[in-house]
Amino acid sequence: MSNLSGNESFLDRIGIPSHLAWGFFGVMIFMMGDGLELAWLSPYLVEQGLTVQQAAVLTTSYGVTIAIAAWLSGVLVEAIGPRKTMLIGTTFYVIGHALFVGVALPHLHYGLMIPTYALRGFGYPLFAYAFLVWITYRTPQHQLGKAVGWFWFVFTGGLSVLGAFYSSWSISLIGHIPTLWSAIVWVLVGTFFAVFVNRDKFELGEKADKTNKFKELINGILIVKKEPKVGIAGIVRIINQSSQYAFPLFLPIYLADKGISTTVWLNIWGIIFISNIAFNLIFGYVGDKFGWKNTVTWFGAVGCGVFTLMLFYTPQFFEGNVFLVGLVGMLWGACIAGFVPLSALTPSLVGDGDKGAAMAILNLGAGLCVFVGPALVALFYDLVDVEGIIWILAGLYFIAAILTRFLKLPHEENAKAKKSVA
Repeated sequence: MSNLSGNESFLDRIGIPSHLAWGFFGVMIFMMGDGLELAWLSPYLVEQGLTVQQAAVLTTSYGVTIAIAAWLSGVLVEAIGPRKTMLIGTTFYVIGHALFVGVALPHLHYGLMIPTYALRGFGYPLFAYAFLVWITYRTPQHQLGKAVGWFWFVFTGGLSVLGAFYSSWSISLIGHIPTLWSAIVWVLVGTFFAVFVNRDKFELGEKADKTNKFKELINGILIVKKEPKVGIAGIVRIINQSSQYAFPLFLPIYLADKGISTTVWLNIWGIIFISNIAFNLIFGYVGDKFGWKNTVTWFGAVGCGVFTLMLFYTPQFFEGNVFLVGLVGMLWGACIAGFVPLSALTPSLVGDGDKGAAMAILNLGAGLCVFVGPALVALFYDLVDVEGIIWILAGLYFIAAILTRFLKLPHEENAKAKKSVA
């Protein structure tokens, strides 16, 4: 749907659609505010008197609303447009966060902490994933892989890197509670740039039949029946980050027995995601050249499967070797980014009218992986121990590689049909 013409700017040449540039910047700042507490909130709450189990339930309630909002983001863009969807996300975030920090947290009122923190969870998926749908509509197909690579670069860079660095500085300077309050400022600044400074026009929402908004919500479910390939893509997306949410539950304990302390592991974890955000860009370019499906299959799924296994077996053979474990971790983080072209591939499986619904399923997968990884650990850890969990996770990646081969673009299916007729 993009109507770009004329000479490309520098931003266009590196893969950022210039007409959406302020949106990318706004998403990074928004996610910096949204993610500044992720690395320290749970231990802080335990220090204040909550149990580890209570902190885990709080995080789980947050994950529930993330998954719901992730699904809604795509269909809401189709129904009311990206700007309104993003503003709804910001509103949920600000209200939920203010109630959580201002009312529930000071008194450790657990009955209020769960619903207010959960309400906050509607925020970033409606904001960031709505912008991702915006990108898929307004970017030329030859540039789409790079554009979604840049999206995941700014998303992860804000959430996992800038947020962590900012909070480490801010906590020592002004304390935990004022740092939490400052998140609202960053979220509002990000919203200003992504929604108001970003002047790109998105006409679909303006043309939509105002009396049929809920048809898009229904389409967000029926698309899986209409286009089963979209459902397959959603499953692959869940598998994509399943290990990312499973590893923190058991891998530090395993590595501690192999001579690598939890503190060292946390440093390795940070390095892993520096590698990840760099390869979000690299695989955006690789996907456009090597093919989206091939990149997801070989670099994403197969690569993650191999390096998941190596994260277990490397400490077995090279006990206490921080360098090798860190190197394997960086390669695993790079391969997690190998799934980036899935955000370009999935909406391309369907026609223009179904792109939002297809992205809704993909975004739902992004939310559900928060549950699947920990659920696998909870269900199977006592039965199969660390090695068994590692093989389950690796096996899922190899299954994802097989599933990805079924994600054929319309022109591939047409070519195959013509060949079979001939």
